[in-house]
Amino acid sequence: MAKQNVAEQFVDLLVRAGVRRLYGVVGDSLNPVVDAIRRNSGIDWIQVRHEETAAFAAGAEAQVTGELAACAGSCGPGNLHLINGLYDAHRSMAPVLALASHIPSSEIGLGYFQETHPDQLFRECSHYSELISNPRQMPRLLQTAIQHAIGLGGVSVVALPGDIADQPAPARTAEHALVTTRPSVRPGDGEIDRFIRMIDEAERVTLFCGSGTAGAHAEVMEFAERLKAPVGHALRGKEWIQYDNPFDVGMSGLLGYGAAYEATHECDLLILLGTDFPYNAFLPDDVKIAQVDIRPERLGRRSRLDLAVWGDVRETLRCVTPRVRAKSDRKFLDRMLKKHADALEGVIKAYTRKVDKHVPIHPEYVASVLDELAADDAIFTIDTGMCNVWAARYLSPNGRRRIIGSFSHGSMANALPQAIGAQFTDRNRQTVAMCGDGGFTMTMGDFLTLVQHDLPVKVVLFNNSALSMVELEMLVAGIPSYGTTNVNPDFAAVARAAGAFGVRVEKPRQLAGALKDAFRHRGPALVDVVTDPNALSIPPRISAEMVTGFALSASKIVLNGGVGRMVQMARSNLRNVPRP
Repeated sequence: MAKQNVAEQFVDLLVRAGVRRLYGVVGDSLNPVVDAIRRNSGIDWIQVRHEETAAFAAGAEAQVTGELAACAGSCGPGNLHLINGLYDAHRSMAPVLALASHIPSSEIGLGYFQETHPDQLFRECSHYSELISNPRQMPRLLQTAIQHAIGLGGVSVVALPGDIADQPAPARTAEHALVTTRPSVRPGDGEIDRFIRMIDEAERVTLFCGSGTAGAHAEVMEFAERLKAPVGHALRGKEWIQYDNPFDVGMSGLLGYGAAYEATHECDLLILLGTDFPYNAFLPDDVKIAQVDIRPERLGRRSRLDLAVWGDVRETLRCVTPRVRAKSDRKFLDRMLKKHADALEGVIKAYTRKVDKHVPIHPEYVASVLDELAADDAIFTIDTGMCNVWAARYLSPNGRRRIIGSFSHGSMANALPQAIGAQFTDRNRQTVAMCGDGGFTMTMGDFLTLVQHDLPVKVVLFNNSALSMVELEMLVAGIPSYGTTNVNPDFAAVARAAGAFGVRVEKPRQLAGALKDAFRHRGPALVDVVTDPNALSIPPRISAEMVTGFALSASKIVLNGGVGRMVQMARSNLRNVPRP
């Protein structure tokens, strides 16, 4: 048997760690690795048109599967293009291994063509970023990188010069068993005892949930029932906690709705469960707060804490719920449920007022129809900006759907690349990219990736020819909108020219039929929906001081848009409110 080179050993180890695809763009320094993939039946090279897409795709794949995914870029500019998508994956705790191939090892530090220092450049968006400068570092260095990505949840980067990749690999005797799953972590007994005492002493408890509640829906519901606690959520907690939730009081933040803000401020104990919600202006400063999180560095960095509990949400609640004293008084819970229903009723008009006849089409209407027609197990990828608003308000989670976006990093142009990675995990599972025209055009070249790989992603394009979220920020700050208008083509015609299904929708009555046709089409499809750029109705009390990036620092000030079927969800919860 011929001796392996470093590239072959590298690829074999990725396969052993469960990696099935390597997303990237070929380049000379990557050639030994790409050739090794060509000859390995356990892994595929997924050619994309831009390395940023490769990183976003890998991050989405990792979020869908919960397993390690990988991407690669050639030396210098090639791997630098990975950086934005890697930031997003890292901040989303998606386990991703990035291969940054490098210039010849003998030229490092001498100003060679395309020279950068990737082992340094990626340190801020990774748990581990190191250079293989000698074949004898393999396979230990790659094993270490893999276990950082999986064990800590995030990105590892390995820089590999092309000449090193082509050299003979050392013997494999140094390999050891790979860790490919994360353990459950419960808090210490002392923390649990203090947590229980704090809960028992409180009269009004509210739970605020983030993505750390993934896999803990049943435990959170049991905990809320025992405490008679309202349950609010951040955007990243929506898919995990909103469905089948009779304690739901909505979402807090700029995209918020319902009574989540009131519930978090009118309690006497707020429990933050698996959330790194960044907008501390929406969190109270005059109630007791306990936080449960698997990542200790996140404890207390958003708000003052009275108790920090280090552990994953599911294991912590399994320890705590049976021991806390059950509360019988529902007055606080019922009052918050009633406020939530009333708040939703107050904004439902923006959605119900003749939107099925409005031209240009209301984006709320598009999101609502999409929610009704999409599969029960669909994966939605969401562009940053106004698409976040429509997803937050109109997509109905059910425990089977997935909702993925750049919710922590806030990058434009994420939805199409993330849909690529999500669709590769299961070609038969409906994957829908909710794109804004600004985000879509930024990475539009990778629509061709859908065609090339015959990926049946359905792109639903909210085309208002504007960067609407930026316009909103300017408006709130008292600045005239400037530089926010897009001159767009007929995107459906572009899709058809590329060899995909494409249909343009300009009237509401065309929408349902166009979406059904796209969903029935077996290959990639694009539905170009011309939407109203003036769809948002802004409350008059917003001041410039209330805007901080993507957040408003006022309590009840949210976008006055509709909330789709969430009003029905709130009404159903009112069955729990005793009638006089």
